[in-house]
Order: sequence, then C-alpha cells, then structure tokens
Amino acid sequence: MSRRGFSRGREIAVLLDDFGHRLPSAPTAPATEREPEPFSQLVPRRGSRGQGRGRAATPAPLSVWRMTSEQTPVMWPLIAAPGLPPTGAQLGIDLLSGGAFYCDPVGWVTDDDIPVTNPNVVVFGKPGRGKSATVKAFALRMLAYGYRTLVLGDTKDEYEPLCRALGVEPFVIGHGLSARVNPLAFGPLGHGWEQFDAAEARRREAIMFARWLVLIRGLVGSQNVPFGPVEETAVGEALRLLTGYRSGATRLTEPTIPQLWRALDEPPDELVAGSRYADRRHFLDATRTLRDALGSLVKGSLAGLFDEHTTITVDWRAPIQSLSLSRLEPLGDQAVGIALTCLNSWGQAMREIADPGDLRIVIRDETWRQMRLGAEAMKSLDANLRLSRRDADVQILLAHKPSDMLTAGDASSQAVAIARDLLHLCDTRVLHGQDQAVGDELGTLLGLSPVAQRVVTGWAVAGKGRALWLVGDRTFQVQTVLTRPELRLTDTNEALTGGRPA
Repeated sequence: MSRRGFSRGREIAVLLDDFGHRLPSAPTAPATEREPEPFSQLVPRRGSRGQGRGRAATPAPLSVWRMTSEQTPVMWPLIAAPGLPPTGAQLGIDLLSGGAFYCDPVGWVTDDDIPVTNPNVVVFGKPGRGKSATVKAFALRMLAYGYRTLVLGDTKDEYEPLCRALGVEPFVIGHGLSARVNPLAFGPLGHGWEQFDAAEARRREAIMFARWLVLIRGLVGSQNVPFGPVEETAVGEALRLLTGYRSGATRLTEPTIPQLWRALDEPPDELVAGSRYADRRHFLDATRTLRDALGSLVKGSLAGLFDEHTTITVDWRAPIQSLSLSRLEPLGDQAVGIALTCLNSWGQAMREIADPGDLRIVIRDETWRQMRLGAEAMKSLDANLRLSRRDADVQILLAHKPSDMLTAGDASSQAVAIARDLLHLCDTRVLHGQDQAVGDELGTLLGLSPVAQRVVTGWAVAGKGRALWLVGDRTFQVQTVLTRPELRLTDTNEALTGGRPA
C-alpha cells in the first residue's frame, strides 16, 4: 500500500459509537468580545509625526544605572526597609519610608524582631546640628509614657529652660553656692541597715564598697597615680572603718572624701593592721602617692564641692532633675571631668534600688571630658551602661564626634579599648551632620558604608534636626520635627541671638 493511501484507523470516539457508546461532549464557553489591544500600532522611536503629537527630532539618551539594595530606596521610596513599631515618642519623619519615626529604646530591647540588646543611646553631631534639641524633645515627649529625666552634669545650662518649664528648679554646683553632692553617699542601699540579716548586709556592703572603689580609683587615676591592689586594700579597709561596718555597727556612718583622706594620712592602728602593714611608717611610705592624690582633690580647685555630705533634696517624682556644672567651666576640662565622675557615682547610688516602674532617662553631656581622665575614670561609666538593661534606664551619651571618646590615651592603651567598647554598648546611634573629614572616621569606628557616610556629611548638614539613626543594624534617615513651644525650650543659640528665636 502506498504511503498516501495509509489509514491511521478510527478515533476512540468513532469506535465507541459503533458499539452504542457516546462520550460526553465538553461544554463550549460563550464567545466573548476580545478587548482591543492598547497599542494597536507601533509608535516610531522619535514619536508620531504631526503638530502636538510629541515628535522629537533627537531622541533622549538612554542612561544605565547600577545600585545596591541599600541605594534602591533612594530612587524608589516605596521600597523601604522594615520600619519600627509605633511605640514611644514620635520624633519626626523617616524620609526613607515617608512614615512617622518613633523612638522607644526600652521597647526595642523587649521586641525580638528588633536587633537591639540594650537601651543605651549615643548621639554625635557638630555644634548647632540639633543633637541637643533632639534629646530634649525625646525626654519631653517620653513624659507621657511615665519616664522621668535625670541630667547628670549640665555643663552649659542647656536644660535649665526645660526644667523651669516643667516646674523644677535645677541644682547648681559651684564655689560659693550651697549645693553639695557627696559621691560617697549610701543611697537607698543604706536605708534600714539595722533591719538586715547578715547575708543581706554583706550583699549591700559589697555593692556599695565596689562602687566607692571604682570612684576612688577614677579620682586617683585622674592625677596619673597608679591604683593597684595595695591602694585598693588600704582604701577599702579605711572605708569599712569609717562607716562602722568593720566594728559591726547596726547603723552605718556615711563617709566623705576628706574623711577618707585624713584616715589615710593619720592612720589608726586598726587600719594599719587591717591593711597588713608592719607598722605605721610602713603604711605611710607605701600610700604616699595615694594620699597626695586624694589631698590634691580635697585642697584643689574642687575643694568644698564634693567633700561634704549632700545638701540637696532630690524629688525623684518630679518630671526632670538637673545638676548644673556650668560654674566650673573656668576651672578647665579636668575639673569638669572629675565633677562628672563624682556625679556619676552619686547618680549610680541613687538608682541602685529603683522602684518597679520607675523608668528614667539619664542624660550625660560632654562625656568625653570624663573619659579623658583615663581608664579608671571610664570604668564607672562603663558599669552604668552595662547595667542599664537591669535598671531599665535609657542612658544617653552626647559628644561631637566618635574620636572625642578615643582621646583618653594612646591608640593601644586600655582607656582607648574601653572607649571603643562603650560605642558597642550603645545599640542605638544617632549621627547628626558632620564635616567631610569625619566621614572616614565614621566608617572606621562605626562601620558605616560610603552611602551612609554621605548621608551624614551631606544631607544631614543641610538642615537642623536631620540625623542618620542606626537602630541595631537598621538604618533610618530621620528629620526631627519640633513644635513651636519645643523650639523655644530647645533653642541653644540664645547667647548668639540675644534671646531671639534662631
């Protein structure tokens, strides 16, 4: 049979029909009119001919752009990183997403979806870029959420208008003034000592004496005097004798720095024996530099400021409390740094036993002055930052630029190593406008990408209140928005403008 006459056979439907079986037929869909094509004809590359039809004699050049996922939201704002929850103080606008920006450091720590492990905040920025205004607005707006503010050392009286607007008169520390602060204060740990059992007394004693030793180590270290185990033993034994703890007193006596110095300068026999010295002469020879360092503090430029019992009564239920150190500015950075160290110890004592729900924002301005005193003076600040999670305190550090914190010593010194750790103890970093020269510094110390550096040295410089917020590993480009009353309370240019709003 030829190939043309070849038959492939009958189909299944025909075969079954021969035997009386019919397959069901598929329902046919009703015919619908086909939508016309939106582009029924191609448009010439240079446009259609004719008047008003978009004819272009020369076509526009086609540009090709390459960018990373970090740069894409700048060109297409609707593509943004995951935002933060709307809790805490609403500070302004996140320009990357176009939505409102909320700041809630404690809430971020408790949220597992946010890569933050501590509520500490560090704020950097050139003078006049709005870092103080942002911090004040945050403290003011967090009042509605039960937070109170403690300013440990207002070196430029920036927070006085805010305090008076909230009905609180700030405490002023300076020569000829009545305010005195004892950095060796007991704080709440010393209340009701006669009611404690032996175990509780030992626990509280360990906390108090550890804090005092950190303070004395920092004060002595600021005089470039070593403070080793020998000095620590002598100071610890002297403090236990002065308080009455060594003799088992049921009511402890609060010591002062001059009392400690006199106890070391004229040691009783109990102190010599408790410090394991052969005789009084051996004790005096071994502690000479220690006694000279404490004596220079008692008799030096800060005499009469931190060497008496505390004379101020702090209302911890007030919305804000501030201790002003502006009168100490003529004494130099070292004197202000020592004062900040004393206030740091006193503030830590006041917060060692906080009532449940007593949320506090602790503002530490000009912290670089304290850090320049050396490694020992920085350990107290380091301890506060590490305990902020336990105490539910939002510790806020303000400085001009990150390198200010690294001027505590040589590049390889222990002080610089502690300063670098302090930057890592602040999971939230607010970077206001900086000069171009600081860009590389931001990249080295904070790990900023070149795009983020340009935001800080470019966009943030173009207006007040602009800052790059680093919350964990998330980045937000925020413009702080202040109300008219807040503008008056947060203005720091009053001296330059003669009282007129800037």
